[in-house]
Amino acid sequence: MKIIKVTIKGMHCASCGSNVEKAVSKLKGVRSVKVSVLLNKATIEAEDTVTHAQIAGAVASAGYTIAEGT
Repeated sequence: MKIIKVTIKGMHCASCGSNVEKAVSKLKGVRSVKVSVLLNKATIEAEDTVTHAQIAGAVASAGYTIAEGT
């Protein structure tokens, strides 16, 4: 298991955070997702097989982007 922390751009409300949580939690191997809209951050607990690219893709499918370098 690993903990992945990313900064997400474009979130403005609780609904935004919920959309990101739903999208990322659908990835195979993701155990939990916690999003802070206030901090624009997501903390993901996942199996070692989950990649940053997969998470970025899920975030993008929800309509947001991951900040460079996170």
